[in-house]
Amino acid sequence: MGLEGAQAAAAQMGIYGDSGIQRYVSSLGMPMAKASERPDLPWTFTVVDDPIVNAFALPGGPIFISRGILTYMNSEAQLVSVLGHEIGHVTAKHSVSQISKQQILSIGLVGAMVVRPELQQFGGLAQQGLGVLFLKYGRDDETQADDLGFRYMTRANYNPSEMAAMFTTLQRVSGGEGSRGTPEWLSTHPDPGNRVARTNERIAAAGRSFTGTKVEREGFLRRIDGMVFGEDPRNGYFQQATFIQPTMKIRFDFPSGWRLQNGAEQVVGQSAQGDAQIALSLAGTVAPQAALSRFLQQQGVTAGQASTSPINGNPAATSQFVAQSQDGSQIAGYIAYIQQDGTTYQLIAMTPRAQINAYDAAFRGTIGSFQRVTDPRQLNVKTQRLRIVALRSAMSLTQFNQQSPSVIPMDQLALINAVTPTETLPAGTLVKRIVLE
Repeated sequence: MGLEGAQAAAAQMGIYGDSGIQRYVSSLGMPMAKASERPDLPWTFTVVDDPIVNAFALPGGPIFISRGILTYMNSEAQLVSVLGHEIGHVTAKHSVSQISKQQILSIGLVGAMVVRPELQQFGGLAQQGLGVLFLKYGRDDETQADDLGFRYMTRANYNPSEMAAMFTTLQRVSGGEGSRGTPEWLSTHPDPGNRVARTNERIAAAGRSFTGTKVEREGFLRRIDGMVFGEDPRNGYFQQATFIQPTMKIRFDFPSGWRLQNGAEQVVGQSAQGDAQIALSLAGTVAPQAALSRFLQQQGVTAGQASTSPINGNPAATSQFVAQSQDGSQIAGYIAYIQQDGTTYQLIAMTPRAQINAYDAAFRGTIGSFQRVTDPRQLNVKTQRLRIVALRSAMSLTQFNQQSPSVIPMDQLALINAVTPTETLPAGTLVKRIVLE
C-alpha cells in the first residue's frame, strides 16, 4: 500500500527537479532511519514539486517533503526535525493504522473504475480526485512522533531547539497575519498541545547540554538558494477556469465553478457535485485518429458519434463513448485526441451514464476550447524564486525589503525568514528574498 501511495503521490505532485536537493534530503533522512527501530525498511526520501507547506509518510518507509515547506525552513536542524517526525510515524506504524481506516485516494467519481488499463488510469484519478494521500493522525500519534523525532535528531547530534523553532514557524504560517491558511502539515498533523513548550520540556528532561550541537543555518540556506517559491506557472496555471501551459503553448477552458488541479501527469477538473470529471494528459506523438481508434477498441468501450474535424486549427479526433465499470455501472462521455506541434494531447470527459445529458454541453465546450496560446503575457509568465542575500550592514527586514524588494508581502517575507519586520539583523546575516525570474 505504501508503494502504491508513493507512486500516486509522485505522479500527482511531481518530483522536484533539483537532484542536488534530492540527494541532500536523503543524506539527512537515511542515517536517522537506519538508526531507528526499523532500520531494514526500504526507506526513501523524496522532495515533491508542491508549493504547499507539507511533509508526509507512507507505510513501509516512503517519506515525502514538499519544496514548499523547505522554503519556510531556516536551518538543516529544522529539516532534520521534520524528517525525524515523519520517520517516527513509520516506525510507530501510524501510517499503517490510518491507511487501513480510509481509502488511499479520496473524492471519487461514482462507480468510475472501468476494466481496461487505458481507462483505469482515469478511474484511479477519479478516486484520488483533487487530493493525494494525506493521512490525518490522532493527537496521541502526534505526541509519539514528536517524541521519536526528538530522539532521532538529538541522537544525530542536532540542536533540538530548532525543532521548537520549526513548530513556531508552522504555527505562524497557520495563524499569522497574511498567512495563506493552515499549512497542510498542521491540518494532517493535529497539535497535541503546545508543541514548542513540549519540546522545551524534552530538552530540559534530557539531562545534557545541547550547546555546540548542529544547527547548520548558513549551509542549509545556501542549498535552497534559487528554489521555486509558491506555484510554478511554467508548469501550467489557471486564470479563473482557463488552464494555460506556457511551455507547451496550449490552453483550454474548464466549466465554470469546477474544482481544478494541475498535477504532474494530468490536469483535472471535477464538477462541484463530484459526479463529472475532465482530465488532460499527454498521449505521445501518435496521430489523433490512430489514438482514438486504439481507445475505442478496448473491451467494454462502446463508441458513439465520432469526428475528425480540426479543433481551432489543430488536427483532432473526437468521439462519444460509453464504458463499463468494474462494479457493473456505466460511464459516458467524450474522448478527444488533439495534436499541436507534434505532441498529441488526450482530453477525456466522463460522468455516470445517467448524467450525460446534464454535462454534454459542458464537455463539448471544454474540448472545443483547446487552442494555441499566442498572448505574450501568458507565454512569458515568470516564476517566483527564493534568493539568499548576505546583509552588508546591520538593518531590519523592513529596511532590507526597501533596498531589495521582494514580490511577496512583508508579513510573508517575515514568516519565511522567521523574524519580525523591525528587529535588527547583524551584518552578514543571510536573508531570504523572493524575486521573479
